[in-house]
Order: sequence, then C-alpha cells, then structure tokens
Amino acid sequence: MTDETNLDGKLLIAMPGIGDSNFDKSVIYMCAHSEDGAMGIIINKPAPDLELADLLEQLSISPKQPINLNSVHIGGPVEHGRGFVLHSRDYVADDATLDVTDTVGMTASLEILEDISNGTGPEQCLLALGYSGWAPGQLEGEIQANGWLVSDAPDDLLFGTEDGEKWDAALKTLGIDARMLSAEGGRA
Repeated sequence: MTDETNLDGKLLIAMPGIGDSNFDKSVIYMCAHSEDGAMGIIINKPAPDLELADLLEQLSISPKQPINLNSVHIGGPVEHGRGFVLHSRDYVADDATLDVTDTVGMTASLEILEDISNGTGPEQCLLALGYSGWAPGQLEGEIQANGWLVSDAPDDLLFGTEDGEKWDAALKTLGIDARMLSAEGGRA
C-alpha cells in the first residue's frame, strides 16, 4: 500500500444507496488503514437514549466537574461494548493512544474517561461505542463500487460541527451538494 492510498485521518462519506442501514448517511473518521484491513469511527450518529453521564455511572466513574460532552456516538457495528475516544493531540495516554494524525489521536481506555471526568482530558473529543472495520481489500472494493467518497477531515468538522450537519459538511469539503447525489453508481 502506498501513502497515496492510506486513509488514516481521512473521512469516508457514505453514498446514497450504500445498501447497509448501519452506514446510511454516515461519516466515518478513519483511524487505521493498511494492507491488514481498516478501522474507523462513525462521527455523526449519536446513540439514542445514552448520554456520557449514564455511561460514566455504569463504569463507576464520578465526574469531579461539569463535562462539556454529552453525546455518545455509535462508532460502528463492531464491538458495541467497547469505547473509543477520538481527541485532540493535547492528550496522550501512554501505550493507549494511537496517533492518527498530527492533530488527532484515538484512545480506547478507561483512563481517558477518568481524565475527562476529572477535567484533565483532551481539549476536544468525541466518544463512540463500537467501530467500523473492514477485512483486507474490503474497503477498497467498497470505494471502487461507489459506496464511499473519501475526503480530508478538517478538525472543525470532526469536533465542531453538529452531528446532523456532518454528512452535508463532509460532502462540501469535496465541493459536492448532497441534493445532486444519486443512489445509482456509474463509471466514466
């Protein structure tokens, strides 16, 4: 795999008609992509009826101060019981943080949730349960079959855009108006 095809830190934007309700109008932040497969987190699908306070209570973590993060996202259809935090790189947990880009990391440990509740966590973060994963070559096939568009991932879209606006905003990074998309694919 060459650097040109590495999707680490990129966005996958689901095309209309992707054919999987798990990914309808999804925007996925890609955390890892290699010849061994791919892993990403859906960043625009909040989990219904689950807020961070509920999750912290279930984990017996008591916030020491008010937390500015309320929603918990559905990161994808794999391992719903496992938590992942996408965050600004001002936070690093030794041996638990994956450096995705120069500005974004991903941590999957209780330590980051404890630090967030103590006010010592990252400046910006997005919490998700579960992830989206692909076997070797699977994602490349889905992209080739017009299931996904790929774009850069501006940090303000990742952390500063409302969930309901992220799909349209991601398309706009490519200069695409969502109203012009069709569920039918084709080749030129």
